[in-house]
Amino acid sequence: MADSLIFRRRRDIFLSNLSSFAAIIPAAELVTHHADCEYPFRQNSDFWYLTGFDEPNAVALFLPHKPKGEQYVLFVLPKESAAEVWTGFRWGTKGVLDNFDVDISHPLSEFPTLLAHYLEGAEGIAFRVGNHPKLEPLVLKVWSEHLQKLPRSGFAPFSMIAPCPILHDMRLRKDDFEIQRMRIASKISAEAHEFVRDFARPGMNERDLQAQIEKYFLEKGTRGPAYGSIVASGDNACVLHYTANNSQIKNGDLVLIDAGCSLNDYYNGDITRTFPVNGRFSGEQKDLYEIILRAQKAAIECVRPGDNAENVHMTALKHLVEGLVDIGLLVGEVDSIIEQQAYSHLYMHRTGHWLGLDVHDVGAYRLGDYPLNLEPGMVLTVEPGIYISDRLAVPKGQPEIEARWKGIGIRIEDDVLVTKDSVEVLSSNAAKNLIDLEN
Repeated sequence: MADSLIFRRRRDIFLSNLSSFAAIIPAAELVTHHADCEYPFRQNSDFWYLTGFDEPNAVALFLPHKPKGEQYVLFVLPKESAAEVWTGFRWGTKGVLDNFDVDISHPLSEFPTLLAHYLEGAEGIAFRVGNHPKLEPLVLKVWSEHLQKLPRSGFAPFSMIAPCPILHDMRLRKDDFEIQRMRIASKISAEAHEFVRDFARPGMNERDLQAQIEKYFLEKGTRGPAYGSIVASGDNACVLHYTANNSQIKNGDLVLIDAGCSLNDYYNGDITRTFPVNGRFSGEQKDLYEIILRAQKAAIECVRPGDNAENVHMTALKHLVEGLVDIGLLVGEVDSIIEQQAYSHLYMHRTGHWLGLDVHDVGAYRLGDYPLNLEPGMVLTVEPGIYISDRLAVPKGQPEIEARWKGIGIRIEDDVLVTKDSVEVLSSNAAKNLIDLEN
């Protein structure tokens, strides 16, 4: 886990970018699964990024308008033996002061009465409206009361902004510590894919493979899967977010596995591999796989400083369409097919997303009309695919799909770091070349 200096450095940068706005960053709350049972706790990523504190129902204040030594305030659940018997250890206010580099700590129950005091002297408030339904009415009430006092006091926090543009711009560009954590998450995820591919046999259930890959994650000391693992055999692979994972795997099926682990400090891997369960591709499977692999490798070559995620996607798309025209699944000029989106019954998603504390991580892709340039420290997935089924209508002017192609779904996904000079594929330990997937 990161030491306190890493979180302190982030807070210092965040505070310096707030000007004189007071930021209110809440932790995640426990979420009910059913009746009185709750989902496993998962901290809010923005809150974690600044605090490293992994308990629910906390609130952090960042107060650049206050003197040094009063700029970081944390409201937490108090030490309470009766509650800890049921839900486990709490740090409490003293534990937070002693272990989390906090300037001031209070019990959470005091937040409603102290918030007005801490906002005094702030130019404005940085708070994400719409995301915290329990806290939002209180924040708006205190803000309104400050505005009502303006004629007498002459000063109040005039405006409210979202803290996201500052925080998410910071999170988009990973520092050396984060990059190392993501290397580890991707390495464990890649090892798990290799393990499960060796384990898989015709006749198994998809759940057998899910159990093995998630067991591997846990044995390596991670929190477990970063998201709902997708283990999709045959036609199931044509459902992009298939998570039932309960079909028998037939001899001759391809198996698409989209799975990655989450480390204890929430950094994630996100890898997809598709392989023949019996160790041999059919002719149609191989033709499609080679198209996707060429597209992915070409797209990865675009992941370099000064390029952009839009070009990564368009490079993959052009290679996919060219390949599909070559084998007769599309007809026409490549540029025209792309312009008309006449390929979208076979490829219907973007080629990747940012990766970090969230699997679909925060950060802009565009600045107005212009794609955001890639910079060292950014991490994104590159994941082209082809999915052939009857679920979507064939666009006008495109050929009907022959039965021999139907039920084939393939995606290849890697985690890719933009480096100073070019690119580093963090998930390269997971085999994807044909020669490595056949036996």
